[in-house]
Amino acid sequence: MRLHNMADASVRARCDRLAAMNIVITGANRGIGLELVRQYLARGDSIHAGVRMPERSNELAALVESSGGRLRISACDVALEPSVRAFAASVAGPVDLLINNAGVRSRERADGVEALDLADATRTFEVNALGPLRLTGALLPMLRRSRGAKIANISSGLGSIDNSSGGAYGYRMSKAALNMASRSLAQDLKDEGIVTVVLSPGWVQTDMGGSDAPTPVTESASGLIGVIDRLTPKDSGGFFDFRGERIPW
Repeated sequence: MRLHNMADASVRARCDRLAAMNIVITGANRGIGLELVRQYLARGDSIHAGVRMPERSNELAALVESSGGRLRISACDVALEPSVRAFAASVAGPVDLLINNAGVRSRERADGVEALDLADATRTFEVNALGPLRLTGALLPMLRRSRGAKIANISSGLGSIDNSSGGAYGYRMSKAALNMASRSLAQDLKDEGIVTVVLSPGWVQTDMGGSDAPTPVTESASGLIGVIDRLTPKDSGGFFDFRGERIPW
């Protein structure tokens, strides 16, 4: 099943695109986050990019000069409360779209539970599950200032309980927790008109996904943008892939 009333939503999305958006994207220094920045800038939106180490974000920094002032870069470590608070304080104006993209892959030495590095799994959970909640809470006043704000939490099909391959304990558990957090946010914010969804970018050709991945990062990012454009309040709380197909929880 695809997004609710996709045809009607697409028409509304084209109308909404008459106005540029103010967007916050975390993990914007590489991979999917960096490509999202490129594509949103290309269509005229303004972006506040959060990265853990701005001084090492050369590709992202190279986009600033050509952005005409529409791209700002600030430090944001979603695992650290002071960093998140400082980042939120640097974000000016209403936020129309928050993309919680920052994430890590757990460093498991083997697929079996006997080799699980619990300290690393805890760090993975701290970044992937609690990080988006920290930033969403900090930016909520600015999301409320937007008309029809959206929150897109970048998850993974590996976070689905429909698990037929096992392994990847820390990563799977962190993304499953993010999925549940997103469902709660959707319920808590629905009366305020803030749409919250979970999106899977697919298996993408990035540093994390590897060169064997079937999906180019440009395709994944453009698909995610299209899905976000088409979202309506009736889609809030959903779990979608980058093609707009629903993913089983």
